[in-house]
Order: sequence, then structure tokens, then C-alpha cells
Amino acid sequence: MALPRLLAYVAAMLVCALMGVAVVPAVAGDGTVAQDGTALVAGIALALPSVVLGVLVATRRPRSVVGLLLVLAGATTVRLGVGESYASLAARRPGLLTEVYAALSQGDWMFLYVPAALLMLVFPDGRLPGRRWRWAVAGLLVVPVLFMLIAACVSDVYPPPFENTPHLLRPPQAYPPVLEIVGVALLPVFLGLLIASASAMVIRYRRAADEISRARLKWFALGAGFLPFALLSCWAGYLLFDRPDLVVFGLVATAVSVPVATAIAMLRHDLYDVDRAISAAVTYGLVTTILLAFYTAASFLVGLGAGRDSPVAAAAATAVCAAALAPLRVRLQRRVDRRLYPARQAVLTAIAHLRDRVHAGQARPEELEAALRDALRDRAFRVGYRVPGATGLVDATGAPVDPGDAPVTPVRLGGHEIGAIVRGRAGSRELLREAADASALLIEVVRLRIEVSRALEEAEASRTRLLHAGYEERRRLERDLHDGAQQRLVSLGMAIRLAQRHLGDDTADVGALLDAWVAELAVAVTELRQIAHGLRPSSLDDGLGNALVTLAGKVPVPVALDVSADDLPDDVAMTAYYVASEAMTNAVKHAAPAAIGVRVGRVGDRVTVRISDDGRGGAEMRPGAGLAGLADRVRASGGALRLSSPEGGGTTVEAVLPCAS
Repeated sequence: MALPRLLAYVAAMLVCALMGVAVVPAVAGDGTVAQDGTALVAGIALALPSVVLGVLVATRRPRSVVGLLLVLAGATTVRLGVGESYASLAARRPGLLTEVYAALSQGDWMFLYVPAALLMLVFPDGRLPGRRWRWAVAGLLVVPVLFMLIAACVSDVYPPPFENTPHLLRPPQAYPPVLEIVGVALLPVFLGLLIASASAMVIRYRRAADEISRARLKWFALGAGFLPFALLSCWAGYLLFDRPDLVVFGLVATAVSVPVATAIAMLRHDLYDVDRAISAAVTYGLVTTILLAFYTAASFLVGLGAGRDSPVAAAAATAVCAAALAPLRVRLQRRVDRRLYPARQAVLTAIAHLRDRVHAGQARPEELEAALRDALRDRAFRVGYRVPGATGLVDATGAPVDPGDAPVTPVRLGGHEIGAIVRGRAGSRELLREAADASALLIEVVRLRIEVSRALEEAEASRTRLLHAGYEERRRLERDLHDGAQQRLVSLGMAIRLAQRHLGDDTADVGALLDAWVAELAVAVTELRQIAHGLRPSSLDDGLGNALVTLAGKVPVPVALDVSADDLPDDVAMTAYYVASEAMTNAVKHAAPAAIGVRVGRVGDRVTVRISDDGRGGAEMRPGAGLAGLADRVRASGGALRLSSPEGGGTTVEAVLPCAS
């Protein structure tokens, strides 16, 4: 087991043992809890976050001393409660330990700051910023011991409850004045050591080359920032109650925030956007300071004018100040963001600037990705859009966007996901969510433009395919007429002309010739009818239902017909007929179904034609194939064609056609 982890476990067990032992002197002889038991309970409650989180950090980071220092910070807090409890017991049962405790407790307050100062020196990697910082560690360990011994020697009378306790350390009379001078000199030395410890954090932050180290240091600074909150709460206590009672809330917040922030920094530095948290904390801290300052000034001025305190008037003036600070807070937040959270300020400013330029017609909304890339200084940043018909994200040009393993922040508008922001190398999750909310309207505009552009491209492609299909159909008709009926009619005309020449010499059998000509005309008429049926089935003259019955009779598999819309305009009926015909032909040709179902229904001004089979499935709308041409025909009539054909699950073709009649 790593030594730092082992020491953290040992320290935690000693603290727990100290808590248990301290309960004994906190209980009076009659079995009731003494008054000092409250201080003990408070000390234990404030120590638990540091001890528990210190053990957690030591478990997850066994080679770092950060966990050990957190446990020691909790131990110093427990010592406050234990001291009060032991003082009560020592006053009732004096002895040698009482004299030792009374002497050493006069100057042991410095040890409350030592774990926190050491933590600042070694955070977050558990090592000092450099070899020269060893003197700071030595000073933090030596100066409190010297000060504690000097305080024990120069104290004339111990404070209650030790006022009657004999002095354990009583130097000759010539030494106390010198020791007092040394003790006073140690105070600025210790303050300098604390300042040096704090400066080590600043130096380490400036040297940090990676974002993880910077984020961890920011988390620690955020936790330590609750110490000014304790000062503000003390200030508020004096203003409101003329007592520093509210400082308890500040101390409790500090005792909890420091270990919590340290644990988050060590274990989950990406839990939240620390820059945003620091910016918000600083902003609200400044607003609170302004309010307290205004309340102080208002109380002073009201006191001068009225000759006495008027809390109601001061509170009313402060309420007016708070109302006036509401718009100021937004401006203050922007200024703080500019200093402490520049990425947020840059992102929101870039989005607002682009939005204004788009409204003025000076920019295009498709420039959003480039604007955010410049704001975040991240060339890998992407903006994706969700458009109908696309399985994933596409960029502003319609090309697919593959996020890979990068974090994706969805963009929502009106409860629907309209796009996503793909993180590159910069930007926290909270910042990207805020950017997604701020840019939602721009993304929606781009998404609609992509959709319209695709629809126009598809309409152009469909028009081109229909044009080519029309050309091909005319060529087919020309070929069929030329090779079929036209040739027969030309041949028939030549035969009639030849027979005409032989009518006078009685060499032609007129009856046989007429029979042959009639047969040839019948064949030509049949071919012309087939060509005409390809243009418009004659069975539609009796309605769509009759035409589909005739069509189903030619299909070699059972067809279940359900036609509830028969009185349709001719163009709608013809399109519905061709949809059913093409779908059934494809099913028989490619899917090998056991049965086919055809359903035609009308609801309002919409006609739905649905053809389903139980074949092998796997059909696709490939360019140049029958279904693609069918989709073009349906779109040309203002409708829409949908295809569902999973492998092995059958095929369903559904066309929705407008019907205004």
C-alpha cells in the first residue's frame, strides 16, 4: 500500500478515536450532556466532510498526500470541539494533563491553518512547486510549535476555566519580555508563510500547461473563495444583530466547500463548468458586498438624521438599492465573465453579433460554425443539423457529420431536436449547452434552408427524370407504332394496291384477300389498343375499383382488395392505378410473396393507396428503377410516396395523393 494512503487511513482512524474519546468528558457525571457538548457536536459535524472526503481521495489517489492533508484539516476542526469538552472536564478534575493542556492551548491556534497551507503548497499533484519551497513547509511546521511554546511561557494568567491552574512552564523573569518580542515577530512570519502558500497556487496555475491541472486549481480556488463569504456573513451579523453570530454560516460553508471542492478537483474535475461557477460566485459576492456597503451607509446616514438607529428605513433603502442593482448585475456579470470566464463571453458575443448581422443582411446563418470556432479557438468544433431523410447529422452544406467519440450537445427548439454541437478540444458541457440554447434560432434557420435546398434539388432531379421518362415513353411509342401497327397498315395498303391491279384479270381471290385484310386490320387494332392501354387503362372508365379488380385478376398470387374511394378525379385515379400496378409487379417479380394486400381510402382531401406483401423485403428506391419513377410520378401530382421494406419483413408501399374534388 502506498505510504500517503496508509497515513491517511491511520490519521482517519485516530480522528475517529479522538471523537469517541471526546464524548466521555462531554457527558457530565449525572449522565446528561454538558453545555460544551454542543461545541463537540459542531466540531465533529464540521470535520466529517474533510475526513470522509480525505479518505475517498486517498483511496482513489493513493500516491498523493492531498487526501492525508484533508484528513488532518478535519482533525484540527475536531480539536476545537474536543478542546472545549476537555476544558470542562479538566476544570472539574485538575491534574498534570490539565497543566499541560492549559499551557499548550494558549498558542495552538496556528495549527488550524497549517493543513490548509500545506494543501495549497502541494495541490494538486502532491508535490511542491520547486525545491526552494521546502523552507515554506519547514516554516509551517516549526513556527506554530515555537509560538505555542512561547505563549505557554509568557502567559501570566490562563483564561477560564484554567485561571486557577498552576503554570507548567515558568521561565526566569528576564526571559518573558524577550520571548514576547519573539512571539510577536513570529506573527508576521506566519502570515508571510500563509501568503507564500497562497502564491504557490498562483505560480502553479501560471505554469500549468494542461487544462486538467488548471481546472483542478480553479476548483480549489472556488472552495477557498468561501472564506470571504465568512467575512461577509460576519459583517452582516454585526449590521443586523450587532453580533457576529452569522459568521457561523460562513464558517460552516467554508468547512464544507473546501473539502468538497478539493475532492471534485481530484476525482471529477469535469463535473461542472468551474469557470462558470467562479464567475457566478464572484458576481454574487460583489453584489452582496455592494448591498452590505449600502446598508451600512444607509444605517449610518439614517442614524445621523434621526439621532437613532432605524433598521426599517435602512432596510427600505437597501431594498431600493437591490432593485437598482438588478440590471447592474447583468452588466457586472459580463465584466466578470470577460475577466474570469472569457470563453463564455466570447461565445455569447459571437452568437449575438452574428445574429445581428444576419438580421441586417450582412451575413449568412451558415457562418455560425466558423464564428464559434473563432470564439473558442478550436478548429475541431462542429455544428450539425438534423434534416428529414438524413439518418445522422449534416453540416451547412448537407454533407454528413460524424462526431466519432466527441461529446455531442443536442440543440432543441420547441421540444424537438434540430441539431447538435460537437465538441472539439475546448469548451465545457455547460458552456456548450448555453451556446446551443443561444444559437437555436440560427441553427433552425440553417436547418430549414438545408431542407428547402434539398427539396429544390430533389424537385429539379425529379423534373429531369420525368422529362427523360417522357422522352423515353415517346420513343417507345414511336418504336411500337413503327414496328407494329404502322408496318401492318403499310403492308396492308401495299397488298390492297397489288390486289387492285389484278381485279380486272380475275386472277385475285377477292374473298380470301378481304379475309386476310380484315385479320390484318384486327391485329393492328389490337396493337393500337395495347399501346393506348399503356397510356391510360381503359378499365378506368368503369372506376378505380373495377380497374384494380381487373389488374388483380392478372396477378399470379392472391390479392386482397379494399377500395373505399372509387369516385376520384381521373388524374388521381390514374396515379393510384399506376402505384398499385407498379407495386404489385415489383412484389411478384422480386419478393416472391404468398399474398398481396391493396387498400385505397380517402380522408378529406387526401387519398391513400397502400400495397403490402409478405415477401422477402429489402426493396430500395434506386435511381432508374421502377419505384424511383413511381415516386417521381407521385411527387409530380403533389403527393408523397413512402417505402418500408425491412429484410425478411415484407414490403409496404404507401402513396398519399391530394384530391381536391
